[in-house]
Amino acid sequence: MRNALRHVLLLGLALAPAWLSAGEVHHEFLTAEHSEGQRRVEYFWTAPPGDGPWPAMVYVHGHQFPERPGARRYLNPPLLERTAADGFVAAAVSQPGYGQSDGPPDFCGPASQDAVRRVLQHLRRNPRVDPKRIVLYGYSRGAMTSSMVALQEPSLAGVILGGGAYDLQDSYARLREGPPGRESLKANIRNEAGATPEAFRRRSALLSKQPIRVPTLILHGEDDPVAFVDQARRLEKRLKEAGTPVTLVVFPGVRHGIPRDQRKPHVAAFLKKHLGAAP
Repeated sequence: MRNALRHVLLLGLALAPAWLSAGEVHHEFLTAEHSEGQRRVEYFWTAPPGDGPWPAMVYVHGHQFPERPGARRYLNPPLLERTAADGFVAAAVSQPGYGQSDGPPDFCGPASQDAVRRVLQHLRRNPRVDPKRIVLYGYSRGAMTSSMVALQEPSLAGVILGGGAYDLQDSYARLREGPPGRESLKANIRNEAGATPEAFRRRSALLSKQPIRVPTLILHGEDDPVAFVDQARRLEKRLKEAGTPVTLVVFPGVRHGIPRDQRKPHVAAFLKKHLGAAP
């Protein structure tokens, strides 16, 4: 009888959800539904020691080339582990076509948005996560995707948007010439999304009929050559007019990649204000 009970206990531990073990980075896959069927979504997550529930930070990466590691880039340097050490459940999502998420990439479109939403839904069922204190943090393409997800997920505690474009139709028209990278970016938009009004609308927070309603932090380099700072200012203006809590921080002399140490104090202040916690 004792051996049988021991066998049942061991079997129960083997079948327990991964979130019952803390301190390690978990690598998992989910399934997202979209118009072309089901796709696998890769994500990584880790949690502080203890039962929680903890606030959560979900990172969404930007474009990566030529390698496309997706969410794995948050493991080295160990940003997920550092975020967990500060008292957050930390997760990172691979957008379609990056890492081991099924592709092809759709330039921040419905498939990318569905992938992020699927991870959010899964995290809300994690007993270590406080479902009312989840913040989405996207950079570049990740900011575009996150801004669209924030429109669809009003229960988010906040969204942080770094170096994003929020009117893809305007961006596409302005990427005709200029610094290196503009033409390849324009080709990516055309090849992945299609240069149609409907395609632009489904990827542009500024073209949405409704504004983002969750607290928003917008971070943007003043000299960004590919994601135009005036769109960040337009987004701030629209959210203020709608009564959405919003903060815009423009970094003088900075291009597309805002150094993390410059972003960090603004992110910390935002999280402290809206979650009561900060890294």
